[in-house]
Amino acid sequence: MTSKTTSYSKIVIDGLWKNNPALVQILGLCPLLAVTSTVVNGLGLGLATMLTLILSNVIVSLIRHHVSPEVRIPVFVLVIASVVTAVELAMNAFFFDLYKILGIFIPLIVTNCAIIARAESFASKNPVGPAFVDGLTMGLGFTLVLAALGALREVVGQGTLLAQAHLMFGDAARWMTITVFDEYGGYLLAILPPGAFIGLGLLIALKNVIDTRIGRREAKVKLGAAAQPAVAAQ
Repeated sequence: MTSKTTSYSKIVIDGLWKNNPALVQILGLCPLLAVTSTVVNGLGLGLATMLTLILSNVIVSLIRHHVSPEVRIPVFVLVIASVVTAVELAMNAFFFDLYKILGIFIPLIVTNCAIIARAESFASKNPVGPAFVDGLTMGLGFTLVLAALGALREVVGQGTLLAQAHLMFGDAARWMTITVFDEYGGYLLAILPPGAFIGLGLLIALKNVIDTRIGRREAKVKLGAAAQPAVAAQ
C-alpha cells in the first residue's frame, strides 16, 4: 500500500511539475504557442488535450497485453486519433463558438508528441489506475501552462482577463471578464506568435528559479541533518 501511494504521488508531482509536458519536456509547442492568446482559448484546448490523454492512456493500458510490439505505434496512433475525433465532435456539439476559434488545432491534438509519448513510455507498461492518473496529471499540467500563458498574453496584449468566457461557460459567464487596465490600447507583440515564445520562456525561467531555490533549501536541510550527528559525537 505504501509503495502504491508513493508511486501515485510521484506520478502527480511529475505530471504537474517535475516532468511537465510544456515546461520540462517542451512538447506540444504548436498548439501551445498558437492558441494561447486568451485564457479561454488556452483552457479550452488544454481540457481537450487532457481528456484525450486520459482516454488514450486508459485504452492503451487496457489493450497493452493484446498488441504485439511490431504494430504497437500504429495501434496507439489509431487509438489517439479515434479519441480526438470523439472529442472534436463533442466540442462541435456543445462548444461550437469556441470550436470555431480553435479550428484546426483540435484535430491536430493527434500529432501532439506528449500524448503518443505517454502512451508509449507509460500507459503501455502500467495498469489502468496509474495510466489514468498519469494522463490526468500530465494533461492538467499542460492545461495549467496553457491557461497561465494565455492569461499573461491576454493581460499584456489586451488588458483583460477571461475575455469571451461565455464561449466555454455559457452566456451567464459574461460577467467573468475582468478589465485589468482601463483605456489600454494593448501591446500587439504579446498576441502575436513571438509574444507566445517570450511568454513561454518567462514561465520556464520562473520554474527554473523556483526549482533552484527548492534545491538550495533541501541541500541546506541535508547539510544541517548531517552536521547534527557530528556535533552530538563531539
